[in-house]
Amino acid sequence: MTDLSAPESVQPSRPPRPWYRRRGRLLLIAVVVLVLILVGAHYLRHALTHESTDDAFIEAHVVSVSPKVSNYVSSVRVDDNWHVKQGDLLVELDARDYEARLAQAQANLAASVAQHRGAAINIRVVGTTSSAAVQQAEAGVQTAQRQVDGARSRLEQARAQVMAAQAEAVRAAEDLKRYKELLDVGGVSRQEHDNAAAASTTAAANLAAARQNEQATADALRQTEAQLNEAKARLTSAKAAPDQVAQSRAQAEQLGAQTNQLEAAVQQALLDLSYTKIVAPVAGRITRKSVEPGAYVQVGQTLFSIVPDQVWVVANFKETQLRHMRAGQPVTVSVDAYPDKKFKGHVDSIQSGTGARFTLLPPENATGNYVKVVQRVPVKIVIDEQADPAYVLGPGMSVVPEVKVR
Repeated sequence: MTDLSAPESVQPSRPPRPWYRRRGRLLLIAVVVLVLILVGAHYLRHALTHESTDDAFIEAHVVSVSPKVSNYVSSVRVDDNWHVKQGDLLVELDARDYEARLAQAQANLAASVAQHRGAAINIRVVGTTSSAAVQQAEAGVQTAQRQVDGARSRLEQARAQVMAAQAEAVRAAEDLKRYKELLDVGGVSRQEHDNAAAASTTAAANLAAARQNEQATADALRQTEAQLNEAKARLTSAKAAPDQVAQSRAQAEQLGAQTNQLEAAVQQALLDLSYTKIVAPVAGRITRKSVEPGAYVQVGQTLFSIVPDQVWVVANFKETQLRHMRAGQPVTVSVDAYPDKKFKGHVDSIQSGTGARFTLLPPENATGNYVKVVQRVPVKIVIDEQADPAYVLGPGMSVVPEVKVR
């Protein structure tokens, strides 16, 4: 049986917590709530003032290096991933063929210059002597003309003398005939007859001499006329000197044009010789090297590519993110390869059109079922920092840009 008189066991009650413990717990909760509010406000503010995308990559103008002349490679001065400066020597081609072509072009130019100089001197000589030759030829024509006039006058005089001698011979012959008839009848003496015969003989001799003089005078006239014709021919030739000067000048101009052509050939030979040394067109890193010493390279053959130090970011933002985005806004770029490094840049430009519109086969929304898809617009972001060798940035690397739009 249970003893009803025994007293029931009583559980001991806990003492109430101190007031300062309750206040500390509330304060801790309040601090945590405040921190959460501040963090949330910060992220909310950041989300409202920044736009970001992970559809972004680094781009650059990759420069392909090709030879401008064909020949065998004598030496290669670079290797893959080497950094080169603008103007650094990269590849040397065998230059002996182009040196020989340059020497030949220079020799042809020297010969042409000498010919041109001789033609110029000939122009001056012909121009100087032409006027003197004309004056001398004119004086010769005048002298020959005077000689012809004198010969003609002497011929006329000789003809007159012939006529007079002929008349005297006829008279003397008639007198001799009459004296002979008178002698037969005893009208004159033998002496008078002999005197008449002598006079007739003398007249005949004078006639013969006059005729010989006439013939000699005529021959002299023909000779002086020939000399006159020669003098006139020399005058005509002398007057043609300006044409000779013009012809010499034309030849000199032709040689001058040939000289200019050969000068251009020398310049081309110099250029071809300089092209045997291939230098870096821009500063950057060597990629895709495909040339070795001893190989034969063709014009336009890609030997390697150079990725310039100046790169930029192409970020494909959604079209709904472009409302407040403008050129010049600051950008913070995070590169996947360097998570501990933040690169500073700015928005350079926004493409006028979506990326899909400029693809090889742009979408045609006028046919079939249409589903609206938010399009992406490429935005060019330029990195403001100088290239750092410790952080190599190359085309195709993934980045995450954050643009401060407000």
